[in-house]
Amino acid sequence: MLSPKEFIDDAITKIKEEIQDEKAVIALSGGVDSSVCSVLVGEAIGKNLTAIFVNHGLLRKGEAEQVINTFEDRLNFIYIDASEEFLEALNGVTDPEEKRKIIGKKFIDVFEREASKIEAKYLVQGTIAPDWIETKGKIKSHHNIALPSGMVLEVVEPIRELYKDEVREIGSELGLPDAIIHRQPFPGPGLAVRVIGDLTRDKIKVCQKADAIVREEVEKSGFNKELWQYFAALTDTQVTGVKGDERDFGYLVVVRMVSSFDAMTAYVPEVPWELIRTISRRITSEISEVTHVSLSISDKPPSTIEFA
Repeated sequence: MLSPKEFIDDAITKIKEEIQDEKAVIALSGGVDSSVCSVLVGEAIGKNLTAIFVNHGLLRKGEAEQVINTFEDRLNFIYIDASEEFLEALNGVTDPEEKRKIIGKKFIDVFEREASKIEAKYLVQGTIAPDWIETKGKIKSHHNIALPSGMVLEVVEPIRELYKDEVREIGSELGLPDAIIHRQPFPGPGLAVRVIGDLTRDKIKVCQKADAIVREEVEKSGFNKELWQYFAALTDTQVTGVKGDERDFGYLVVVRMVSSFDAMTAYVPEVPWELIRTISRRITSEISEVTHVSLSISDKPPSTIEFA
């Protein structure tokens, strides 16, 4: 078993041998896997790696700023604000699977457009062991991938034999901040699967605000150490409430907190009542569009961790 430092030294040597003086690109999401992979490959080939961060407008509050501040001075880093493109493509779409397909295609379009300018030979991916184990068959570690326009890139996966806890150890050794190393999993489609129904900028903002309150209070309480994921989802249900002395009509927000080992199964732990009450009071008092807050108590299975 290699120590984190030994793994990094060995990986840098292998990456240099494989990529040599060619150029490479990576899609940097800000998650722990792509972040560790970006910094590791950046240590090996420097400016020959370009890390592309695409903001699809469906990120959590403050997330784009966090990623930019973490990586813009450390990597050859490109930030693309494609939120208008994504939201225009998603206009009027309510089916969650259709949202996923549109976001996936649009992301490839945007990434490919930027990658083609770089004339890269290699595509770096932050694949880790559970990713290919779950496919029930090990994919070759060195293969070609063709993007839709026909641009062919060779794939490099330097952390594909690691598990999440090992990736975090490598990230710590590389000097990444805890906010990145211990970032909770976040779906690729972002808030598109946490805003039920049609997506509007106003609804996304409501979800961002509610989610920020959930994260802040859970982390302040220390309960995040017991959880795999914790977030707020905005339903398309509106319910009656009271604001001041008047009847109001607003959104129902659902708070989801689950514990898991590998996300294949998950359960809702016993959540401290004071934490639930604080979150509910903050959301309804600080977000005028929300009148009700509920707590999801369904395990996986039969439920999924995400709402859509």
